[in-house]
Amino acid sequence: MSVVLISPKPIVAAIMTLVLFTSPVKGEDAAVADLLERLQQADPVEATKLSRELQLEWSKSGSASMNLLLKRGKEALERGEFDAAADHLTALTDHAPQFAEGWALRAQLWHHMDRPGLALSDLQQVLVLNPNHYESLFGLAVTLEQLEEHELALEAYRLVLTIHPHYEEATEAVERLAPLVQGQSL
Repeated sequence: MSVVLISPKPIVAAIMTLVLFTSPVKGEDAAVADLLERLQQADPVEATKLSRELQLEWSKSGSASMNLLLKRGKEALERGEFDAAADHLTALTDHAPQFAEGWALRAQLWHHMDRPGLALSDLQQVLVLNPNHYESLFGLAVTLEQLEEHELALEAYRLVLTIHPHYEEATEAVERLAPLVQGQSL
C-alpha cells in the first residue's frame, strides 16, 4: 500500500466547500428544484427514480459538442482508459467551466487514479456550481474519509442525506463514522 501525500490546501478547500454548501442555490432550474424537493419527500423506490431523473437533468450541457466530450470521457473512464478520459474531461472543463457534470466526472477519474488532491479540487468546483449535487458531495465525503478527515467526512455524509434521505451508502457511512468521531471528541 502506497502512502499518498497531499498538501493541506485541498483539505482547506474541502472545508470551505462544506461551509459554502449551506448557501442557498441561485438560478436553479425549476424542474431540478422540483425533483430535489420531491426527492426529500420520496419513499426509497421513488427516490431511486427521482435520482436517475436528476442525473439526466444534470448531464445536459446545452451543447452537442460538450455532451459529446462528456460521453467520450465517461466511456473512456468506464473502459479504464484514464489518459483518454482525462483528455476529454479536461477539454470539457476548459470549454464549459460552468457545466458541473464535467467537473464531477473528472473528479471520479482522479479518484480512480488515486489523485485525491485533484479530486477534491474538482469536487469543490462541482459543489460551487451545484451545491445539491449529492453524488459529488458523497465523493467529497469518501475522499475525506480516505484522508482520515473523519469529522469533515461525517459532516459531508450528513449533508448528502439532507438532499437525498435514502442514499443508502451515506446512511451506512454515517452509522459507521458517528461512533468513531464521537470517540475522538471525548
